[in-house]
Amino acid sequence: MRYDFDTVHDRRNTASLKWNVLENELPMWVADMDFTTAPEVVEEIKKRAGHGIFGYNEVPDEWYEAYINRWSSLHGLIMKKNELLFCTGVVAAISSIVRKLTTPNENVLIQTPVYNIFFNSVLNNGRRVLDNTLLYRDGSYSIDFDDLEKKLADPQTSLMILCNPHNPIGKIWDRETLARIGELCSKYHVIVISDEIHCEITSPGKGYIPFASVSETCRNISITCISPTKTFNLAGLQTAAIFVPDSFLRHKVWRAINTDEVAEPNTFACPAAIAAFNKGGAWADEMNEYVSANRERAEAFIKENILKIKAVHGEATYLMWLDIGGVGKSRDVASYIRKKTGLYLTPGVEFGESGDDFLRMNIACPASLLDDGLSRLKAGIDAYVKRT
Repeated sequence: MRYDFDTVHDRRNTASLKWNVLENELPMWVADMDFTTAPEVVEEIKKRAGHGIFGYNEVPDEWYEAYINRWSSLHGLIMKKNELLFCTGVVAAISSIVRKLTTPNENVLIQTPVYNIFFNSVLNNGRRVLDNTLLYRDGSYSIDFDDLEKKLADPQTSLMILCNPHNPIGKIWDRETLARIGELCSKYHVIVISDEIHCEITSPGKGYIPFASVSETCRNISITCISPTKTFNLAGLQTAAIFVPDSFLRHKVWRAINTDEVAEPNTFACPAAIAAFNKGGAWADEMNEYVSANRERAEAFIKENILKIKAVHGEATYLMWLDIGGVGKSRDVASYIRKKTGLYLTPGVEFGESGDDFLRMNIACPASLLDDGLSRLKAGIDAYVKRT
């Protein structure tokens, strides 16, 4: 490989949320890589820092061009400059849009188990979470479309948050599924926020399908949140984009993020995104190869050595969804494993009640850390089973 993903970097004492743990603990929870980002991005940040003046910033034309070119060439989605808005983050965008496009006590539909911060964006704004629980059968997930239509038909349902690809299950939704969601949402006048932040973290040879690219129907009802932060490990730089083709919706979103003051970039937000999309493609490809190898390594280890649990196979994200239904409930099991071995995983119940038989494990790390984590996972599960 041209790039180094094997070196273990000491992230303790760097104010890292992920690594603010005890000395003996190994954090594999929050969606934050343990790889240094693409050198091309680092160089651009150093170059900008070298200027030494850090005043207010505008969004340059190059930022729009970087998104437009990347999504057109890699994902087949055509965007225009005036359809893109800068935002400090995907979560900030979602929360602002929920506040602007819905009223208190209206329903916002989500599909659990799903990224836990969706709940915060809805509940903290005085709206109601309406759960279209995903169906889990034979180790795979699908959408319960009968339940979805029933809940979209509720006049109190005005917004749906789609996770595409889906976190934590690692599912890449196919074109037919996305089209069906779009048709149902259009039928019942429901707007779709499509969170596509994990879109570039896919198994080699696998691509994701932007919701807005599926049909005119999907395009006209969609607000798409995208960012380089997951793919290039840039979350701390607070940089994202919102793609809104419909002019009426776009005005609403523009007003939302400006009212909430999350529409202005910091000094490094735009240069980092531009460098990532324009110069970081080779790094991203190698990162996906490395993560895919980690996934295969972990799945094989679990299948051979931890017979009480199963890894749900995913094709996107760098997160593994572990079925521990034959062992215990997620909070108890995760807490025990952390106390016994130091391995810090996310309890599945944080992603909704339907996730209570699962744990989420971040595998975006050097292989040596992954092996350490898998050994701790085995020791923790074995000890838990013996205890019970």
